[in-house]
Amino acid sequence: MAWIFLFGLFVGNMTAQVPPEVPVMDFEGLEARLPADPEQLVIVNFWATWCQPCVKEMPYFNTLSRKYADDPRIRVILVSLDMETQMQTRVLPFIADRKLHPDVWLLDDPDANKWIDKVDPSWSGAIPATLFYKNNQRKFYQQSFHSVEELEDIIQTFP
Repeated sequence: MAWIFLFGLFVGNMTAQVPPEVPVMDFEGLEARLPADPEQLVIVNFWATWCQPCVKEMPYFNTLSRKYADDPRIRVILVSLDMETQMQTRVLPFIADRKLHPDVWLLDDPDANKWIDKVDPSWSGAIPATLFYKNNQRKFYQQSFHSVEELEDIIQTFP
């Protein structure tokens, strides 16, 4: 009887350790996956685990995603610029440790000169960087955010 209990604990712990699915894609794949609903505000944050300002602002995006989890009008997507070889050692542990709620995708496209301008022509490539878009309205920020309220203020500018 005790072995059944121990087996249940072992299996329960194994399933709790299953890493989240993080799709890896090039920029073309990223563009294809981005939501195109004209009624939905999409917030795309470009970040990396090695970027301290990115790490510092991550709780704000996480809070935002949780707040609007049941609201189909707003979606938060985190696009990691970590190397794909760091998925198991850095990206997945980072997601698990911080209990990240938003979708996390890994962008693996070495031709940054080709795709950075597609995100925004003003982007130097530095991170963190965040794109807010809804229908034909776009706002791009190459900066760190310092509060959820700062993000909420931008959200309020979209009709």
